[in-house]
Amino acid sequence: MDLMKLSVLLPFGLWVHPSIHSLSLVRTVDSCLILACFSCRMMSDYKVDMINDGMQEFFVHFHGPKDSIYQGGVWKVRVELTEAYPYKSPSIGFTNKIYHPNVDEMSGSVCLDVINQTWSPMFDLVNIFEVFLPQLLLYPNPSDPLNGEAASLMMRDKNAYENKVKEYCERYAKPEDISPEEEEEEESDEELSDAEGYDSGDEAIMGHADP
Repeated sequence: MDLMKLSVLLPFGLWVHPSIHSLSLVRTVDSCLILACFSCRMMSDYKVDMINDGMQEFFVHFHGPKDSIYQGGVWKVRVELTEAYPYKSPSIGFTNKIYHPNVDEMSGSVCLDVINQTWSPMFDLVNIFEVFLPQLLLYPNPSDPLNGEAASLMMRDKNAYENKVKEYCERYAKPEDISPEEEEEEESDEELSDAEGYDSGDEAIMGHADP
């Protein structure tokens, strides 16, 4: 009998044979299903880039909340689903720079209790990108900082802090700052090929110089 007829169809063409009983495989299927549902629900508002054709690591293009000092900025946030998701929170981090007391400037790690400590399986990825991260940007917590400089500046001189946030948005959080790495690598390869072509042409010209 055709196995496809026995398969359980999942969103986006994912499927699993109904005879599968392995807990590890079931967990993998659950993660795939969750990610597929997430992509389906969020695709209209968010761009999602998969990593290495896998289903548990991906980038989400996240825009700063409206009517905030982060408005106009766009960040590529890396998301990694653990084997225990949704019972354990996903790992998230900003890949391009953001100036915020609760985000490490170098690593992009986020200090957010609801993700790091008080996560519940009742939450999902939509909550992270539609509620938790926007709230974090709107209401920073300088008393529990990952970026001590930003926290200190926020408490000492709010205007200077807001100007620094906007400066970072302008310098590091434009759409061109989060272009896919593959495109950048392709452009670099093309530039290198062009340069090699020019070198070869120059050598050919020099080789045919008049005596």
